[in-house]
Order: sequence, then C-alpha cells, then structure tokens
Amino acid sequence: MKVLLVCNAGMSTSILVQKMEMAAKEQNIDLTITALGFTQAEKVLKEWDIVMLGPQVRHQLVGLEKAAEGQVPVEVINMRDYGTMNGANVLKRAIEIVEARK
Repeated sequence: MKVLLVCNAGMSTSILVQKMEMAAKEQNIDLTITALGFTQAEKVLKEWDIVMLGPQVRHQLVGLEKAAEGQVPVEVINMRDYGTMNGANVLKRAIEIVEARK
C-alpha cells in the first residue's frame, strides 16, 4: 500500500511516517509512505493509494480532493491520532479507506 501524508514543513509528519512504518512492519504490511508539502503533493497524489492530510493543513482538503478527481481517497488525519503520533491508528484508518474502495 502506498500512503502519502501531506503537511506544511514536515517535521512532525516525518515522525508519524516512522511510527506508521513501525506499525506496518509489526503487522507484516507492505507499506510505502512519504510526507510532502501541499504544493509537491498536489503534483503526484494520483500515484498513491491514499492521501492523508495533517490536521494543520485540513484547509487544503477540498483542493486536493478536486485534484484527485475521485481517483484517490483524500482524508484528514484524526487530530488525536496525529497529536499523539499514533501511527498504528493512522495506518489502520488508511487501510480501512483503501479496502472500502475495492
């Protein structure tokens, strides 16, 4: 599964990437994940299975949904999970969304 996280500067989101990678490894899930700023993400979002926004960029949700043209799900990460850097919960939610689209 390929997960794209969208953020501002990427400092806290890079920590979440690491936590999600650890959770995926523990669950034997093949995961490719990266974090990009909004401008970069907009250009490549259709190459990913899901795009998840950090709560601090939730205002970009509509723009990214339009850019995705319904081809890729776009969701804001739960604020509590983001704040506590709960990579397992964020990964679980990403899987739920991707599986629901199949």
